Amino acid sequence: MKPVITTIIFLTLLSTLPLRGQQTMNLSETIHAARNQSVEALEARQAFISTYWAYRSYQASRLPSFYMYGNLMNFDRSLTLLQNPEDGTLNYVSSNNLQNGAGLQINQNITFTGGTLSVASDLSRIDQFGMNKSLTWYSRPITVSYYQPLFTYNQFKWDKKIEPKEYEQGKRQYLERMESITVNAVYAYHNLLLAKVNNDISVSNFENSGNMLRIAKERLQLGTVTRAEYLQLELRMLNDSIAINESAVQVREAQMTLNSLLGYDESFEIVPEIAGELPNIQMDYDLVMEKSLSNSSFSLSNELSLLNAESDVAYAKASRGFSFALNARFGMSQTGPEFPAAYKDLLDQEVVGITFSIPLFDWGLGKGKVQKAKAAQEVVKAQVQQSENDYRRQMFTAVSQFNNQRQQCLVSHRAMLIAAERYDLTMHRFREGNASVTDLNMAQTENDSAQRQYISDLCNFWIYYYTLRKYTLFDFINNCDLEIDITEMIN
Repeated sequence: MKPVITTIIFLTLLSTLPLRGQQTMNLSETIHAARNQSVEALEARQAFISTYWAYRSYQASRLPSFYMYGNLMNFDRSLTLLQNPEDGTLNYVSSNNLQNGAGLQINQNITFTGGTLSVASDLSRIDQFGMNKSLTWYSRPITVSYYQPLFTYNQFKWDKKIEPKEYEQGKRQYLERMESITVNAVYAYHNLLLAKVNNDISVSNFENSGNMLRIAKERLQLGTVTRAEYLQLELRMLNDSIAINESAVQVREAQMTLNSLLGYDESFEIVPEIAGELPNIQMDYDLVMEKSLSNSSFSLSNELSLLNAESDVAYAKASRGFSFALNARFGMSQTGPEFPAAYKDLLDQEVVGITFSIPLFDWGLGKGKVQKAKAAQEVVKAQVQQSENDYRRQMFTAVSQFNNQRQQCLVSHRAMLIAAERYDLTMHRFREGNASVTDLNMAQTENDSAQRQYISDLCNFWIYYYTLRKYTLFDFINNCDLEIDITEMIN
């Protein structure tokens, strides 16, 4: 048996040798690393940055757009088919000219009406070559145009309602994703901590079982320990030796999982620490519900669902086939053989008209689209109402779990101390011959279970806490809302 035990101890020591890098980290440091260097955090930041620039593009679309247009060196030397206006005959005539033109234009979308207002100024020149050489300038110093769709879907109006809320939703979803990363880090950290505690328990139990086995061997010769009790203790020592190897593998797996989350190389070893005194926080359901509805993306998602459904109904109504549009253009223009002449005695120009299209019979197609959109809107309303009811129940459960968990941690911590003291006393009594092997095994089992339970309760406490932070986007320890430093993120 000794060679087997020696081999087990050698493999255990080999598996627990320090890796190339080693760092003691508490829970706060682990959370900080996960939120700053994990792949999930990078994905969350990039998703928010994409949302940010989409919102910036929307803001830019509401501002005046200023651009230059024109054509340069447009040379045409070809035969062109023309019709004689007097007798209607068609003839090919020679075209030999050079056209150049440039202009400036400002466009402004009108959110309230859905129309577009434009102001432009341009100048063009035509050089005619051949036998009849000529030069013509054509100027339009100012032209004001307005295009207004009538009785149609106003995209600008709905964008003004939806886009800011989608941007705010993107900010809140980023914060919620960061809190989810925190929850994952808490779980992985305590999983590693529990694995290391299990490994320490296995090593300690193996050493204690070996010491007790030597005492039992002496008492066996004195007749104060039966053969069955001696074999029971020896079996316990063998089981402890097996548990050492199993727990060492679990430590390695938990270490690699946490390293992957934090973005560390697999050879890096993190030494976790058991958290000290827990924060004295008692959650109030009304406060949690208030912060959740005002801060989280849940309420915004419901608002957006209702807005999008309402927008779909408006679009369906505007797409029934009726089409009206107002086009108006006012300005000044002139032409002349010389550049100054093109700006003298300017002539005014006005163009106004309404275009329309009315379906006389569409077999109920337009009405069907509207009714379909309204039916979908009613479904969305029902879904939003149901989700709000479920959400309130979810918040109540989360608050209850957290409030119970702190007391559970205090109880399990006290139980761990009692179980450890009882185990020490039982070993002392066993050495003096006042305790049986059964008593010793029971005390050891209870001690091991109490340590594991305390680590598990600690993990649940922080998971419940950060889950509530995710729901509310509120820091209950510092008593403040969670915020984003947008300037730092986009630079």
